[in-house]
Amino acid sequence: MQLTTESKQKLFKQFGGSEKNTGSTEAQIAMFTERINHITEHMKGQKKDFGSNRGLIRMVGKRKKLLQYLQHSNLTSYRKLIEQLGLRK
Repeated sequence: MQLTTESKQKLFKQFGGSEKNTGSTEAQIAMFTERINHITEHMKGQKKDFGSNRGLIRMVGKRKKLLQYLQHSNLTSYRKLIEQLGLRK
């Protein structure tokens, strides 16, 4: 199941500030996190789905790069986002 338009708008409004702010780093990280969580659930039942596994690994890498960028550019926003998404420590 893909992210629906309504769920994307909800994510962008919560993390990006408005529904049209799709390019903010926080909104993109939140969207990647939702997709990663969904594919992780899929992979629990379909262990031999190697295409989805490769896509999952690529998304985790992209999210990691965005998180590193956010950490270097705006540390307070980085800490707030990690707490909201429940990613690390």
